[in-house]
Amino acid sequence: MPAAGPFRSAIGLTAPTSPVLLFSYGTLQQESVQRATFGWRLPGVADALPGYARTRLEITDPDGLAARDERFPPFVSASADPDAAVAGTLPARTAAELGAADRHEVAACRRVACTRRSGRQAWVYVRA
Repeated sequence: MPAAGPFRSAIGLTAPTSPVLLFSYGTLQQESVQRATFGWRLPGVADALPGYARTRLEITDPDGLAARDERFPPFVSASADPDAAVAGTLPARTAAELGAADRHEVAACRRVACTRRSGRQAWVYVRA
């Protein structure tokens, strides 16, 4: 699936089946960001992303800063720690809403398909 936003999409990954699942762990969990990005609050179920750890990334792009409440929002990166996992939620989205999430993200991240602790495949934005 090609990237709709400024970030680099993962190559060779198959999109999760409909509805589109998007693992949310950071700014996309904030109600103000959800309303600005999607127009409403996203319902979702708790899940976790094994094999990843939270990191911080400085946002310097003016548009990226305008879309967030903080200059150093959380991002995730693959971890060598076998016990690492990131907590978050798994809301179901449409392909159009996934495009809105793509536009919310910054060039320093990319969207990849990963398997959650629940066993479900979903998209997640990770540090590039």
